[in-house]
Amino acid sequence: MAKLTTTLLITASLIAVAGCAKKPPAQLPPPPSATGPDASQAGGYGNVVPGSRADFERSVTSNTIHFDLDKYDINGEARATLDSQAAWLIKYPNVPISLEGHCDERGTREYNLALGDRRANSAKNYLASRGVNPSRISTISYGKERPIALGSDEASWAQNRRAVTIVLN
Repeated sequence: MAKLTTTLLITASLIAVAGCAKKPPAQLPPPPSATGPDASQAGGYGNVVPGSRADFERSVTSNTIHFDLDKYDINGEARATLDSQAAWLIKYPNVPISLEGHCDERGTREYNLALGDRRANSAKNYLASRGVNPSRISTISYGKERPIALGSDEASWAQNRRAVTIVLN
C-alpha cells in the first residue's frame, strides 16, 4: 500500500510540474537598436532622448573642465569645452544644470570648499556670458570630498581640480 501511495505522489508531482512549464513565445521581439523603428520615433537618436543628460554627454566635448593649482580662471581648453556646452544649453533652454566645483586633497576643508565654489561660479559666469540663462544654473562645491583620482601625486591632483556640468533632468 505504501509503494502504491509513493508511486501516485510521484506521478501527481510530475504531472503538476509538466503542466507549469512556460511555453516559449511564437516570435521573440528584436533587440533594441539605434536603427530600428524606435530610432525614427526618437528623431534618429536611438534610445537617447534629445535634451537629456545622455544627449548632453554625447553632444558636448566634455562635461568637465580642469583648473591649475589654486586657480579658478577659465583657460583656453576650458573655454572650448564650455563653448560646446553653451551651444547645447542654448539649443535646450528649459534644461536645468548644476555646476560642481572640486579640488585636490591639498589644503584645508574650508579653503577647498571656497575654491570649489569659485570654480563652479567661474564656469557659471562663462556660460552666462555665452547666452545661457544663469537662473537655470545652480552651483555646488564639494571641495576635496569627491575625488575621481585617489592618488597623492600631481597627475591625480590635476584630475581632481575640476568643475563638472550635470544635466538635472
